[in-house]
Amino acid sequence: MPSSKPPKKTPKPTPLPRTPVSGISPDEQIVGAPFLGKVRAYDAKHHEMTILLEVPVSAGDALRVKGRDTDLSQRVERLVVGKRCVQSALAGETVVCSVADRVRVGDAVYKVRNT
Repeated sequence: MPSSKPPKKTPKPTPLPRTPVSGISPDEQIVGAPFLGKVRAYDAKHHEMTILLEVPVSAGDALRVKGRDTDLSQRVERLVVGKRCVQSALAGETVVCSVADRVRVGDAVYKVRNT
């Protein structure tokens, strides 16, 4: 008689930690724009910011970085995941993106409508 083993259960994927709205100050909020994440690091020498994404982003998307002393709008020219230059990145990935001006750690980054 064959033994009946229960089927293996696949673990449920853990949801990505989301930044609560209370973690974003009112002057950093942009109503209606998808929140990409907060600036984790800024390299002044190479003019690059590091973000842990909460939503996907692609090269060519328009971004807005908003903080207490920062308000920068620009298009994504180059995305780097790990050491690879990519055209798009998914939620949960840490990306490095070139920026035109100084940003600060903790600034909020949004994907805004392309104009």
